[in-house]
Amino acid sequence: MSKRQIAILGSTGSIGTQALQVIEEHSDLYEVYCLTANNKIELLAEQAHKFKPAAIVVANEARYDALKALMQDMPDVKVYAGARALDEIVEAGPIDMVLTAMVGFAGLSPTIHAIKAHKTICLANKETLVVAGELICRLALENRASILPVDSEHSAIFQSLVGEDDNPIDKILLTASGGPFRQMPIEQLATVTKADALRHPTWDMGAKITIDSATMMNKGFEVIEAKWLFGVEASQIQVLVHPQSIVHSAVQFMDGSVKAQLGVPDMRLPIQYAFSFPRRLPLSGERLDLFKAHDLEFFEPDLQKFRCLALAFEAIRQGGNMPCIVNAANEVVNRAFLEDRCGFLQMADIIEKTMQRTPFVKAPSYEDYLHTDAEARRIAAEALQ
Repeated sequence: MSKRQIAILGSTGSIGTQALQVIEEHSDLYEVYCLTANNKIELLAEQAHKFKPAAIVVANEARYDALKALMQDMPDVKVYAGARALDEIVEAGPIDMVLTAMVGFAGLSPTIHAIKAHKTICLANKETLVVAGELICRLALENRASILPVDSEHSAIFQSLVGEDDNPIDKILLTASGGPFRQMPIEQLATVTKADALRHPTWDMGAKITIDSATMMNKGFEVIEAKWLFGVEASQIQVLVHPQSIVHSAVQFMDGSVKAQLGVPDMRLPIQYAFSFPRRLPLSGERLDLFKAHDLEFFEPDLQKFRCLALAFEAIRQGGNMPCIVNAANEVVNRAFLEDRCGFLQMADIIEKTMQRTPFVKAPSYEDYLHTDAEARRIAAEALQ
């Protein structure tokens, strides 16, 4: 049986690097066809030398010449640059699966192109479904393209549903670590720094996602994702703060039964499951020891302290382009916080103002999403000044 060809969008990030570990561990089953990055050309070139893909793409066109120079000893690896190259490379005939591990709105367009090319999507880019969930689900159905979740929470829900066929879901129990500020009084949040926020208690992730976890916007986005992935209403999704990050999420059925997926915090497991579904392959690493995991706690999230989560629920309630507005504003304030241009509590304030000021579109088209994203970013940037 020939090896499955995988394109990794965002190979230099946390998900991308761990996906390469999975591919290396199962090199008899998987092969890298394409690797992409935004700016980290040194790591991208290093990955290309090791995995020898057919092509690599750097999204930032200004880094093309430098990347080309790093790859001059590997003439068989094609080197491309720019957003258009990202869209085109995922359509390549040999590709079986596309792992969308890019961060932010930039992941939407190549995901759409991959779906239209009938590729299996291993979805790690939250913003794709947050921004345009209805459009993505319709395109996936029209093009018979499978979408397999890679987020640990959505993979846990997916795994809990395997074998349940059409049994209706009563409730999805979406777990959250609570981030580094779970027990901190709201008064102290006004003075926390990016260094404080980047110290996640259980997961090792990229900076953008780690800040989103600290504000719990990340969990809000996951609620929106779950709505589209599993065909439920927001009212059927309950967020549980679970500091131990052992129960990765669960499903409650109509008879009251609850099925959950448990494990140590290791993103390689959901990545590998998306690659191998419906098979389970061996995976090296630590195993869950339930004798040591006897303190499993669950709390309700504090929506006053973590207003970003409340704003995400409001965006779901309004629908239309409102989740797109929230995502765009969040990307602006997240970057501003990382650059010391915005306070921690100020992020939610600016997102809320952007929701109020950006024109609402009830039934947006793809072009509406593009316009909304640009307009919301402009409004959020103005609010920062």
